[in-house]
Amino acid sequence: MAAVTVRSVLPSGFQFGNCRRNALLEKELTQKGQKLPAARKTGTTIAGIVFKDGIILGADTRATEGMIVADKNCAKIHYIAPNIYCCGAGTAADTEMTTQMISSNIELHSLSTGRLAKVATANRMLKQLLFRYQGYIGAALVLGGVDYTGPHLYSIYPHGSTDKLPYVTMGSGSLAAMAVFEDRYRPDLEEEEAKQLVRDAIASGIFNDLGSGSNIDLCVITKNKVDYIRPHDEANKKGVRTGDYKYKKGTTGIQSEKITHFNLDLVEESVQTMDTS
Repeated sequence: MAAVTVRSVLPSGFQFGNCRRNALLEKELTQKGQKLPAARKTGTTIAGIVFKDGIILGADTRATEGMIVADKNCAKIHYIAPNIYCCGAGTAADTEMTTQMISSNIELHSLSTGRLAKVATANRMLKQLLFRYQGYIGAALVLGGVDYTGPHLYSIYPHGSTDKLPYVTMGSGSLAAMAVFEDRYRPDLEEEEAKQLVRDAIASGIFNDLGSGSNIDLCVITKNKVDYIRPHDEANKKGVRTGDYKYKKGTTGIQSEKITHFNLDLVEESVQTMDTS
């Protein structure tokens, strides 16, 4: 007779046993003279600003895998709720699944309360999820939206800390984008001015960071509508060749030439389909 075993339910949340495991692995590898695996470097430029009537989020569209451009048209602005969107930088799978999970929870919250969720609610859900995993989820986020209390813009770091600011940037191209914001941002920007400013900030990240590139996506969130512009602009346009780079016939000298003719018999070929009935 087979024995009946009952599996214990693992506790949810961050497991500190993994930290002890990693410390033991690090100690053993160091004693053997081996190196620890390096953290995966990712590249992205994402940004957001508060303008006169709402929020504008922006992102580039390059996804990298080491030194390889894996995707030239990756969507980095994710849907959270009808009035809330979120830009993601870091590990693409982590940002995608994190935003999808929070979007599902926000929808359940809206159904239970009978109203649109506040941006602060999405911010709290995201920061608690990321803090629970102590940075092991590689998702750096820019969250923006408009609710009945007005426009709100947050930056959320992988460890769970957050900032609420009038303009934010994240990703490997964030320094170049922040330089544009600090030079030209002012309160109560009109929509077209704000769109141009975010566009220039993302383009600055694209041209000064090898991990960012391709197109520029924008998401304009106001009280009554959302305008997701994909793509808004193509920063790196492919150039036109100005000359013919082929070698002319006769450029390389031929020392000898030999032509051999083969007599070949033509064989007819018939294809029959196999009966799979």
